[in-house]
Amino acid sequence: MAGGLVEKLSFGYLYDFRNPAQWYRPPADLYAEILEFVTWSEGAGFAGAWIPEHHGADDGYMPSPLVALAAVAARTTTMRIGSAIALAPLYHPVRFAEECAVLDILSGGRLEMALGIGYRRREADGYGVDFTTRGRRTDEFLDIVTKLWSGERVSYAGKHFTVANATVTPPPPRGHIPLYLGGFTGRAIERVARYGDGYFGNPEFVGLYREKLVAAGKDPDSGRVRIQGLFTVVADDPEQAMHELAPYYHHVNNTYGQWHAEERESTGMSEDTRLEPMTLEEFATSGTLSILTPGEAIAMFQDMRAAAPVEHFMMMLPPGMPPSAFVKYAEIFAREVIPAFR
Repeated sequence: MAGGLVEKLSFGYLYDFRNPAQWYRPPADLYAEILEFVTWSEGAGFAGAWIPEHHGADDGYMPSPLVALAAVAARTTTMRIGSAIALAPLYHPVRFAEECAVLDILSGGRLEMALGIGYRRREADGYGVDFTTRGRRTDEFLDIVTKLWSGERVSYAGKHFTVANATVTPPPPRGHIPLYLGGFTGRAIERVARYGDGYFGNPEFVGLYREKLVAAGKDPDSGRVRIQGLFTVVADDPEQAMHELAPYYHHVNNTYGQWHAEERESTGMSEDTRLEPMTLEEFATSGTLSILTPGEAIAMFQDMRAAAPVEHFMMMLPPGMPPSAFVKYAEIFAREVIPAFR
């Protein structure tokens, strides 16, 4: 296996808590249903629950992942939890380090955070952050946060942050919180290699990540890899599943596609990586939504692990679809796919 052998491949879901207008439910009811699904997923054998972050979205995309993660921590006991991703430039490093330490304590040391610099200018504007400096701001942020988590008393005078004698008390139980960083450009992957415990993103960037680890003087086999497969579903009858699931994933495709179109330069994504808005009919035949039989999924994950040391694969609870209706697909995955990688 390229990059060394990982002991097993685990799986989890991403929960963005979106509430699209066409399927609107009272937010309190929606949140409760999602949290119930998270609790169920732990018992079914899924190993992670991950919450992303965006701001000002018309469909209610989760703006406060750390608060939501506290609710997840209270309802689970063994699965890993964390952001995927939180937008680093929008946080103060000391407050972020403290809140993560508290979350790690509440969860019994199960917190693992994934961060990125963001690509939507309007989100930075809403926080009064200069969008053009978000990369340099994130570098300072990470320098401070990682030192605080290690137990250091930090004084720092940077261009974007100045802190004096800062500490995190109580500290995270492990003296460290695993940190994954995302990105799609050379500079972003350099940041992963310098500050992160692993890379979170797309399979095609794993090779570049390993190169950047070597350039940073690190063992390329030390880097951990988590892959997002937001449009991956397993079903016994893929044709029937496409008919049922396509409208919900179509909403995901088109909202991300609109954001990518607004910020083509700042996403860092190539033309073939960015999503494009399309009609439902076009989406259903585009191949964007990959609905696999259990056997096809097992083969895909085996190929993925043969090419890169992937430790965790993250799917999505589709927004708009009642979690109780999606359980049947998650059950198939838990019953047929997860045991093949334990």
